[in-house]
Amino acid sequence: MKNYLRMLCAVIALFAFSQAQAQDFPDMDPSPMDVAYFPDKLPYADLRARTFNSPKIKLYYSRPQLKGREMIGKKAAPYGKMWRAGANEANEITFYQDITFGGTKVEAGTYTLFAIPGEETWTWILHSQLDIWGPYTLDKSSKKEVARAEGKAVKSDKTIEALSFMFKEVDGGAHLVFGWENTVVEVPIKM
Repeated sequence: MKNYLRMLCAVIALFAFSQAQAQDFPDMDPSPMDVAYFPDKLPYADLRARTFNSPKIKLYYSRPQLKGREMIGKKAAPYGKMWRAGANEANEITFYQDITFGGTKVEAGTYTLFAIPGEETWTWILHSQLDIWGPYTLDKSSKKEVARAEGKAVKSDKTIEALSFMFKEVDGGAHLVFGWENTVVEVPIKM
C-alpha cells in the first residue's frame, strides 16, 4: 500500500511539473518592439567599452514593415491625421534631462510621441498620457498635450522596409530621425 501511495504521489507530481512547464506563450508580435538611444548605441556601447554613460533620451517603439504596401499618406498613416508613428502601443520617449521641443521647455520624464504626417512637413506631438494604444484613446484635454515640433519630410534614396527611429547628434542637442517607406523626417530636440 505504501508503495502504491508513493507511486501515485510521484505520478501526480510529475503531471503537475509537466503542466507547469507547458506554458502557452503568445505568438510573436508581427511588429516587434525596438529602442533608440541618444547617445547612439547605449547601453551596447557601454558593454564593449566598459564605460558607463547615462542615456539622455530613450525611445521605445514598434517596427511595422511595408511588405509591399504603401503606408505613408494612405490609410495606415494618412496625411493630416494624428498617428502613433508605429504599431501597437503608442511610442514612449524618455528624456533624462529637461529639453526644448518645438520651442516649448519640457521637463525630464516619459511621454508618448505621436506624429501628424504631411507631404512636406510633419508635426510631432509629446503627450503626458502613457500606456495607451493609439491617438483615438488619448484624453483630448489640452492639459495632457505637452509640446509640438515641426520636422521637414524629405524623400529617401532607397525604400526603408521597417519603420525606424534613430538620434543624430547636432550642436545644442539631437535630431530625432524617423524613416519609413520613402520618407525621412528629422525633428530637433535642444538640450
